[in-house]
Amino acid sequence: WVLGNHCNYVITKHHFCPQKYKDIESTVKMEEVDGEELVKRFAEEMEGMLGRKMKSVKRLAEAAEDADLYHEFNATLQFDYYNSMTINSVDEEGNPVELGGEFPLEENEHFNKLAVNTQQSDIQVPTNVYNKDPNILNGVYMSEALNDVFLDNFQKDPTLTWQYFGSATGFFRLYPGIAWTPDENGVVTFDCRNRNWYIQAATSPKDIIIVVDISGSMKGLRLTIAKHTINTILDTLGENDFVNVIAYSDYVQYVEPCFKGTLVQADLDNREHFKLLVEELQVKGEGKVKKAMKESFKILNEVCIRSLCNQAIMLITDGAMEDYEDVFQEFNWPERRVRVFTYLIGREVTFAQNVKWIACNNKGYYTHISTLADVQENVMEYLHVLSRPMVINHDHDIIWTEAYMDSSLLLMTTVAMPVFSKKKETLSHGILLGVVGTDVPLKELMRLAPRYKLGVHGYAFLNTNNGYILSHPDLRPLYKEGKKLKPKPNYNSVDLSEVEWEDDDEKVSLEIMTPLHNRCSKCSETVAAFRRRVMFLKNDYFYTTINETPFSLGIVLTRGHGEFIFTGNVSIKEGLNDLMQPDVTIADEWTYCETDIDPHHRKLTQHQAVFRYLTGKEPDLECDEKLLRQTLFDAVVTAPMEAYWTAVIPESPEGVETAFLGTRSGLMRVTRYVGSEKRVAKKFLSPSDKENIFTLDHFPLWYRRAAEYPAGKFLYYIPKEDTRGREDFICAVQLILHKLFVCVCVCLRRVSLYDYQAMCKMGGHSTSSARPLLSVSRNVSTVCVCLLLSAYTTSAQRKKADILQPCDTEYPSFVYEPSIKETNSLIKCGRCQKMFVTQAVPDSNLLILVMLLMLMCVVVLDVCLHNASVKCDRMKSQKVRRRPESCHAYHPHENAKECGGASHIYPSVSLFLTCLTASLACLKASALVCR
Repeated sequence: WVLGNHCNYVITKHHFCPQKYKDIESTVKMEEVDGEELVKRFAEEMEGMLGRKMKSVKRLAEAAEDADLYHEFNATLQFDYYNSMTINSVDEEGNPVELGGEFPLEENEHFNKLAVNTQQSDIQVPTNVYNKDPNILNGVYMSEALNDVFLDNFQKDPTLTWQYFGSATGFFRLYPGIAWTPDENGVVTFDCRNRNWYIQAATSPKDIIIVVDISGSMKGLRLTIAKHTINTILDTLGENDFVNVIAYSDYVQYVEPCFKGTLVQADLDNREHFKLLVEELQVKGEGKVKKAMKESFKILNEVCIRSLCNQAIMLITDGAMEDYEDVFQEFNWPERRVRVFTYLIGREVTFAQNVKWIACNNKGYYTHISTLADVQENVMEYLHVLSRPMVINHDHDIIWTEAYMDSSLLLMTTVAMPVFSKKKETLSHGILLGVVGTDVPLKELMRLAPRYKLGVHGYAFLNTNNGYILSHPDLRPLYKEGKKLKPKPNYNSVDLSEVEWEDDDEKVSLEIMTPLHNRCSKCSETVAAFRRRVMFLKNDYFYTTINETPFSLGIVLTRGHGEFIFTGNVSIKEGLNDLMQPDVTIADEWTYCETDIDPHHRKLTQHQAVFRYLTGKEPDLECDEKLLRQTLFDAVVTAPMEAYWTAVIPESPEGVETAFLGTRSGLMRVTRYVGSEKRVAKKFLSPSDKENIFTLDHFPLWYRRAAEYPAGKFLYYIPKEDTRGREDFICAVQLILHKLFVCVCVCLRRVSLYDYQAMCKMGGHSTSSARPLLSVSRNVSTVCVCLLLSAYTTSAQRKKADILQPCDTEYPSFVYEPSIKETNSLIKCGRCQKMFVTQAVPDSNLLILVMLLMLMCVVVLDVCLHNASVKCDRMKSQKVRRRPESCHAYHPHENAKECGGASHIYPSVSLFLTCLTASLACLKASALVCR
């Protein structure tokens, strides 16, 4: 009781009685939030923004096709262009190097503060492509016409970021121009044709069976090349594709036995899983390709869940000796619905005709890969074949990619469109010139769903057509390796159910993917997790599709704080005066005024932009009038706090370091009583303390917790930074009186939560279908603790050499338990036991705990144990998805004779018999010589 009064005395001296609100209560209006109307409005704004990006891409595609139509190929063309690797470079004599020259670059806020040239694009060419090849020179010369379109697009839509044209020949034209930095070996491995946006735009969805020969003849370099070929094919697949990998020798084996007889979605998680398994392949036995081909056709014919578009078998082998024509007659002829692409591995060409025949008689393509350097170019050939029907039809499908990370670790999506040759003489060949596209930062898209309209706990999220998260406040795409942040291997294949703790999450996910309504008909109790503290909230989900995109938008409103919003009205003069006080800040990640349209505004903070707009210095700024009214109102209402904090309490009282408040408009008032060098919480409320300030994703942690706490009581909260490396971090006060241990702590109820985005230390790869699940074996229903979680955290720390992989974890979390006012009991600890007594501190979430010090012993939570989880079921489970609307798998005018081999290919039997006869003759002659 004494402690409670003391705490109340300290805090109530800084507690603001909301008298000012009462003075202007007559101007306040309460408005009910209509979730269905709100999500529709957000979606319409997003459609408008994304629609402008699509128009820009269409203009680029039209300009590129027109430029090609009027360009005549010149095999002797000499043309100097700006190569991004050599611009502004000079030789030893100070002269510009070849394909270099002066290329002005200037740091630009809009392009992540990179040095760019907004007046000119430049060219990037991979190291393995000759930068003066006639095809490259003609393509670069032709695409010079895009420069004017790049500039015009950027003027029409200043929010555009990177615009580009990826050529089928390998060069990449990028606007604005930049200096491209090679890796530490001076090599540029970036090839635009490998990027997901290029592949998705160039082809329709596809079902792929990769069949690899692991017979004895594939040993050594051949197997290495084969593995690299498989990995390269996997890299050309995306979320809309389905895949499996089969190896064969004397018998057929699935690389992942869990996936036997089925196809799995080619998301990043599954592709990386296949790569790990492919590395373990070993050669043995004799190659029996016939069985493998039969198994492949059966999968493609019988599996129900697939892309329902292109189907192909990729055969990787060093030769084929069997009579396999009857397999194609049984499963693929005469329709030839399944294309077969063949990759002959190694320098030997004895069975080249056989391998060519397979591809050419099944509408595929044959390539010969003799070295690792040949893999990339040869694998890409299959994309040109699959694009033929779309090119001949001249169908310009616009595609949107799943989320991916750029070099600055920002989540992006790309809108892209294929570019075709319109020349009549090459129409049946279906020539793909390349792909044009532009990037869209997802954080800019989410700004169109402002946080202040969604309440304290509300948020918005985006899903792809495959059910994966595009953007969500609880998506954690990065992990820390040493001091460096890296993308998680599966960061863009996270399902909605993996970021939300709900009783009925699968139902929500299902309705969002197949929306019949715009609201969840049954909304569940949801867990809001704040590190290891949780609250149970009732949420309503509202969702809709974003037209002309594969994306769905959802918003979540919490019952209570998310159901109503109040607005007030004050004069601009009065509000502006209070808003510009030195103790006031506003959320810089929120959009009070749009500063990204006019280049002159890009260096303004939101606070500066608001001031210049309200004072009439920048009347052309586009500002959120409703948010500005709320911000001015909050500034006026909270103005007495600054005077009270500075005038009444001029010095640091009773150890108080900082006094602060926040409002729902993103406004904060902060008064520091102690200099930064003396503060314990040095990072608290600083711009880098994302957890405790208003961000694009969430309200501050202390704000959200206090919002659910009973009115009139005090919430005690420990910032995360202050807990690191301190033994007494859980105590507001720690005293030792004679032989007693006294601790002020919080009474908590333990619950279990599951983290499906965790990274765990793995003891090496295993081919089993088990997925590690971390769990804590101790299970206590209710425990009053001084948060001895430091022991748990310490035990889970990893060594620098540990390798982290994605995993699912179960971990303990704690809910504040107000029902316990006082209690006493004994704790057994080995051979000793200790008695403790607890008593609730009035009007707070604190509990005082007293125990005998002489009997004190350390209690450490059990180390996390690895238990089996069903990884197989999880990976092959088919998520609810919306198929892409378009499919281009066949065209009657397609020129299937261009299959990478000779114009006349005959069945394999004749060649096989010829080779066999010659071999027997040679053996017979050798035997006679020996005699």
